[in-house]
Amino acid sequence: MSYKNFTVDVDADGIALVTWDMPGKSMNVFDESVIEELEAIVEKVTSDAAIKGAVITSGKESYSGGADLSMLQRMLKLFGEEKAKSPEAATKMLFDNAGRMTWLFRKIETSGKPWVSAINGTCMGGAFELSLACHGRVAADGEKVRMALPEIKVGIFPGAGGTQRVSRLAKTQDALTMLTSGQNLTPQKAKAMGLIHEIAEPAKLIETAKAMIRNGLKPVAPWDEKGFKLPDGPIYSAAGANLWPPAIAILRRETYGNYPAASAILKCVYEGLLVPFDTALRIEQRYFTEILQTREAAAMIHSLFISLQELNKGARRPQGVAETKFKKIGVLGAGFMGAGIAYVTAKAGIPVVLLDRDMEAAGKGKAHSDNLISDQVKKGRARPEEKDRLLSLITPTADYADLDGCDLVIEAVFEDSEIKKGVTGKAEAVLKPSATFASNTSTIPITGLAKNSVRPKNFIGIHFFSPVDRMMLVEIILGKKTGDKALAVAIDYVRAIRKTPIVVNDTRGFYVNRCVLRYMSEAYQMLIEGVPAAMIENAAKMAGMPVGPLALTDETAIDLAQKIMKQTIRDLGEKAVDADQMALINTMVDKHGRFGRKNGKGFYDYPAKPAKKKLWPGLKDLYKQQDPEKVDIEELKQRLLFTIALEAVRVMEEGIVTDPREADVGSILAFGFAPYTGGALSYVDGIGAKKFVKRARELQKRYGVQFKAPKLLVDMAEKGETFYERFDPYAGAEAKKAA
Repeated sequence: MSYKNFTVDVDADGIALVTWDMPGKSMNVFDESVIEELEAIVEKVTSDAAIKGAVITSGKESYSGGADLSMLQRMLKLFGEEKAKSPEAATKMLFDNAGRMTWLFRKIETSGKPWVSAINGTCMGGAFELSLACHGRVAADGEKVRMALPEIKVGIFPGAGGTQRVSRLAKTQDALTMLTSGQNLTPQKAKAMGLIHEIAEPAKLIETAKAMIRNGLKPVAPWDEKGFKLPDGPIYSAAGANLWPPAIAILRRETYGNYPAASAILKCVYEGLLVPFDTALRIEQRYFTEILQTREAAAMIHSLFISLQELNKGARRPQGVAETKFKKIGVLGAGFMGAGIAYVTAKAGIPVVLLDRDMEAAGKGKAHSDNLISDQVKKGRARPEEKDRLLSLITPTADYADLDGCDLVIEAVFEDSEIKKGVTGKAEAVLKPSATFASNTSTIPITGLAKNSVRPKNFIGIHFFSPVDRMMLVEIILGKKTGDKALAVAIDYVRAIRKTPIVVNDTRGFYVNRCVLRYMSEAYQMLIEGVPAAMIENAAKMAGMPVGPLALTDETAIDLAQKIMKQTIRDLGEKAVDADQMALINTMVDKHGRFGRKNGKGFYDYPAKPAKKKLWPGLKDLYKQQDPEKVDIEELKQRLLFTIALEAVRVMEEGIVTDPREADVGSILAFGFAPYTGGALSYVDGIGAKKFVKRARELQKRYGVQFKAPKLLVDMAEKGETFYERFDPYAGAEAKKAA
């Protein structure tokens, strides 16, 4: 029998080499056709007496990325259609479909023939669950070889036996950490945990796997043998009593109950370890079916997998423009941002010229890259030769002539229009006519900056977030005259450095900063109302935000917030900034000298390490404090999320962002908007426009105009629309439907 996704070759020893190599795909994934073919192969290996065992590996650089989550989306769509006819039958259908991979892998495990998984690259999700069901597991010793069960990051959990096999192979605490974090494992870490048996030289991987079978690998899983004991002993034991209560408390501390899949993992492991293996798989299958039906899973799969993949592949890239292969990139300004941009550029293998006012300043910028890559080498995440190569790609300079030949120049100097004007002119004087010039400004409109350029069609905004090496989002800002070529170049660059691009039209603060400033502003308002600062910060974390708004203000600097407010007043007038909030910030900066983390004094105090930061006690003296018992914590949570979501709606209404995928993914990657919601617009869609508007009006009545629902949202509420219906992200450039 021939297969589309696999080849099967049986050697003279009767060992079948099953090679997974999906045509037309850069990575193997589980979809319906793969599952069908693998079922047939398992049946063939099991029933053919001439086949003594099987090795399964990949014909690509990576082993597999796991399940194609669009398959789950199709499954859920069918479930929704069937549910309208018969809820009971629909649930049974979803349960059966959810368990298909589970019981296929169990067939491998109980086939009576030894199976070995030969892991030659990235092995994620369902692919690692397949490997765990094999009787032997060998991983190649390579930098790109990683294993993980990362499903928790998209709102689900390993539902094809992963929770049960990992918790029977590894110590329970290690298993729970791996399952609830989605952490990547090196071959060495995986072996130390007991999840793989051997590590082989890449060239000897297949031979090592076959040797396991030739040497008498037993075709029985440990848990199917009589007398099997769990690595940590029974659940009801002294060790179990010491583990499970803290584990539950830690989960609550880390998730605040916002992630149903994380709770389901603990339930699967706890309940599963009390029963025989097949019963445990059935328990896992039931919880998986339940989690698939949650709003959190649907939202996270859509935004953090489907939409994220599409944006990473260049969904917003103009068609018909040739892809740019970067030969040389220039960065103007070797400060913290410029140095970070140079680092990620060189890390992508692109030569970069790092320019500053003198060689000393430029050299300090290169030293930043040296520090970052040296830290990676120290932690074993990079090799010494990688450090040498990266640093060789960065050329510090004070001479604009060195920019000659650059395909792209990124300006990252101070937020001062005159300084930016000067460096733009000097750079363009030596650039080739086709080169693209980008500004990393975070506040100044690109259209205004482009007036300094002799070729505004080639002028664009590329806005990074700090720290550049860790933040995965980049805002690409279009000026009024920016051309398609410049947009394509910007997207090509962001993809080349392995970050996610979102495209934003020009406005003050663009998209991300407008939302972030609303988040901070609402916290200032709460302080003024007398809400205890600790309640504000804790409410934000309980709502799903990674950092409280006061801590975030400290990180970005309170005096910067003051400068932004003053600039806004100069540009838009006194009414553009709340007078009470301006007074609060002035008090913090001018009266108390509290600038934020940078001077060790902000809304928090920052003592010398190892002591941890703590809220400044003086905050409670600024305003009369409310009785904490009378503060509605749920309302605080809503206020913080609603104010961001409403600003995201305004941005869509104004046409600043035109694609809901970008609004959602951008809000999560840039400032961590409650990932379990799927992003700022999906948060609205999840509640429903009608209910959202009703609640916004209640908040507006109590707290102010910042909660006024935009006309767009009111219109959507009347029509019963969602953002993904109103703004079709798959309709190309004409994404916005007629109102």
